[in-house]
Amino acid sequence: MRYVFFKAVREWRSLAEDEKKAGADEFLAVLDKYSKTLDLRCYSLVGTRADADFMIWVVAQDLGSVQDLASELLATGLGRRLDVAYSFLAMTRKSKYLGSHRHPGQEGAEDEPRRNAKYAFVYPLVKKREWYKVPFAERQRIMAEHFRIGHKYPAIKINTGYSFGLDDQEFVLAFEGDDPGEFLDLVEELRSSDASKYTERETPIFTCASVDPATMIRLLG
Repeated sequence: MRYVFFKAVREWRSLAEDEKKAGADEFLAVLDKYSKTLDLRCYSLVGTRADADFMIWVVAQDLGSVQDLASELLATGLGRRLDVAYSFLAMTRKSKYLGSHRHPGQEGAEDEPRRNAKYAFVYPLVKKREWYKVPFAERQRIMAEHFRIGHKYPAIKINTGYSFGLDDQEFVLAFEGDDPGEFLDLVEELRSSDASKYTERETPIFTCASVDPATMIRLLG
């Protein structure tokens, strides 16, 4: 998975409308091409962040296709006028802390339906090194408390990406939900859990509104 955040340079908004349209159409054509083989999800951050305008969440089976998509997007008329503000690379796998626990809608379940939530809340996470020195049984107990809190908010779906050795962070977390206030309550409650004291860093945090690709570009202004 790659979460890539783009920021349009000031020049983009000063272009003639026909040149902007041509550049945007090229960009959208590349997204349409790759959407046939990759899981691409588009989000706008206009009005939620000052340092990023939109985000594309890429889910692929291999790293090469992620790189090919990035290259072709940057070669378009719009892509040449974009800065990559942030980029987080991660892979999925089953959590070692779940054990035999199962519940409906569990992350990583083969029959798990794709969510179509209004928002994604994305941030990188780094644990303190002492976390990995804690005996596994104790870590599992701590994470069980973490899971119990999460289960109190069933409308919020978590997607955990693992980045060890792949990128600067250790994890990338993407929560999906329809109510930003509900996610705020979840995060505030998680602050009181034992797991929270082992967090080294969990910023920047991005509130991303789910949109179709054309709307994502139109919202650039």
